[in-house]
Amino acid sequence: MVSLTHGWLLIAVQIIAGALLVAAIGRRSTGWLRLWLPVALFTGGAIAAFVFWFINDQGWSQDPPPVIFWIWIVGTGVAVVVLITGWRNAGWPRRTAALVSVPICLLCAALAVNCWVAYFPTVQSVWDRATGNEPARWIDMSTLADMQHNGVVPTHGVVVKVTTPDTNSGFSHRQEYVYLPPAWFKTNPPPQLPAVMMFAGEFGRPDDWLRSAFALETLDDFTARHGGNAPVVVFPDAGGQFNNDTECVNGPRGNAADHLIKDVVPYVISTFGVSPKPTNWGIGGWSSGGTCALMLAVQHPEMFSAILDIDGQLGPNAGTHDQTIARLFDGDLDAWKAFDPRSVIIQHGRYDQMAAWFAVSTDTSPEYHSGDHTGPPPNASPDWDTNSEDHAVIAHSLCSLVGGYGIECSVVSTHASHDFAGAADAFAEALPWLAGRIGTPGVRPIPMPGAS
Repeated sequence: MVSLTHGWLLIAVQIIAGALLVAAIGRRSTGWLRLWLPVALFTGGAIAAFVFWFINDQGWSQDPPPVIFWIWIVGTGVAVVVLITGWRNAGWPRRTAALVSVPICLLCAALAVNCWVAYFPTVQSVWDRATGNEPARWIDMSTLADMQHNGVVPTHGVVVKVTTPDTNSGFSHRQEYVYLPPAWFKTNPPPQLPAVMMFAGEFGRPDDWLRSAFALETLDDFTARHGGNAPVVVFPDAGGQFNNDTECVNGPRGNAADHLIKDVVPYVISTFGVSPKPTNWGIGGWSSGGTCALMLAVQHPEMFSAILDIDGQLGPNAGTHDQTIARLFDGDLDAWKAFDPRSVIIQHGRYDQMAAWFAVSTDTSPEYHSGDHTGPPPNASPDWDTNSEDHAVIAHSLCSLVGGYGIECSVVSTHASHDFAGAADAFAEALPWLAGRIGTPGVRPIPMPGAS
């Protein structure tokens, strides 16, 4: 399959865009070049500055976009100015080049964003999203009922498309997904398997882990090594729509937390017969999804006992501290404290039988384990309110905090990138520990990295 994160296609599109931009400018009068070329470059730079401000103002990412993204944002601005100011005195070949250069430069900027987050790993993944194509192993509830009735035991797990009620939350959400391993089909009623709830980043869809982070392939590999055993994995909708960043809290953007805790968890327990015990439930996510996992777990230790936080943040984030409170909680400081992990942990006090795996895409050698050290962990920031974008600093700060309240934790470097590909690597590395920790049949519990 043709990659959209590296390789010949990306290079070819950028060469074409550059050639079109050069052709659009072409040989023009000295006066035009002296006046409009600087205006075009200034416009491109101004657009880039606005985009930079907007991304930071909205708190969209801890990691800055790649340099190539800014190059093509500037290039798009240049192309627009050249198109408008150079149209009158240009021939049709040059006009055509100018006209086509604008969308091609925008495409290059979009491809740079995709390289940044790896949302679409291949051209096929774009086609599948656009056309709604789904793998054959994605089934609906009626097909699942037929499989149970006929005693079908698949050799690989299946993904069930579910419509979770919103009775308790009133949260308008999209279709959600539940992964069932082959072991689930071996008896009827099914065994009370453990379960894991997984979240992706702040913008996206409930199936992002399946489509962009290869979770199904990772789970297939895992079940193949463990006799068909794996946790039931739930991929819920924490946003309601693509551009609604709820940060998994209750607020003006929707009662996302109530949906996840009061709608999704009870539905999965009653519909799929998973264990209701907190010792058999894990919760995890990447980026803001990792923040969601930590936040919900420390809020609800009666529901979860294992946490996988991949490149998460210190807490819900929608800009600065004041902007976050205003945007997510309508300015209600007490509402913010109810979802701020640090405030929740301090208010709760000591936790029992809970563990957290903090995976980071930056170097954190040697691996840090809360049980083997005293004092602050290496690279930890002394200021909890730091705006650091270093994932290791954030993870060490969090591990230091939760470790002081009885939550066993490790900070583990994946030596990857802050994108879906890196999230996929972190999930694959942590899954054996996570599955063993929550009591998956046939899976031997293993210690966290760094534990003696």
